[in-house]
This record gives sequence, C-alpha cells and structure tokens, in this order.
Amino acid sequence: MGFLKPHTEKIYAAMRIFAGLMFMSHGLQKLFGLFGGAPAEAPAFIVYGAGSIELVAGALIAAGLFTAPAAFIASGTMAFAFFLGHVIPAKGNLLPIVNKGELAVLYCWVFFVIAAKGAGIWSVDESRAKS
Repeated sequence: MGFLKPHTEKIYAAMRIFAGLMFMSHGLQKLFGLFGGAPAEAPAFIVYGAGSIELVAGALIAAGLFTAPAAFIASGTMAFAFFLGHVIPAKGNLLPIVNKGELAVLYCWVFFVIAAKGAGIWSVDESRAKS
C-alpha cells in the first residue's frame, strides 16, 4: 500500500504509544483494581511482579523513554506469561489459538520489534537525542 509509505513513522509511533498504553492498563488493572481488577486466583508474583512491569514498562514505551530496554523487558515478560499462563495450563500445547495465548504472543512480538527499532518520532528518546 504505497499511499501509506509517507506516514510509516507516524503509524509506527502511534502503534508504540497505543501498545504502551494498553500494556500499562494491564498493570493498572492488577495493581489498583481498575478495569475489573486482577482475577482473585492470581498469585502475588503475577499481581505485583507482572503488574509492576506492565505499568512501568507500558508508561515508558508510550512516552518513548528508555524505550528499547523497557520494550525488551516487556517482551520477555510476555514470553514468560505465554508459557506460564497458557502453554502449561494447556498441557504443553504451543498453539496460541488453542491455548488462548494470542494476546501474550502479540504483545511479545510487538515489544520485540519496538526493542529492535527504538522509540522513533513523538518520543522523549528522540527529543533527548536532538538536544
């Protein structure tokens, strides 16, 4: 789609911002009970550990501050979540469509791409690099 080519950097920035905000909302859900709160059966390391990573990394990614390391940590967290929360309960089934791990896999890969590419435009990292 050639007509989108001139807007590639803006589209990437919007994806980074929205992915960061959505990830952050998972942290707000776990840590502060927003959006329905964390499931009652969720262990403390998921609520406090994963919730803290989701909140902080999501905010950093959305703002574009320390983007690559925050996205790399977020990607690893989601890889861990995929195996712990989806593959193991599904008795080793690796297919995300079967084990209901699509969101974890998608977050993992989106954040991995962001870690590789960096913040891009509309970011604190870009502003800091210019000054």
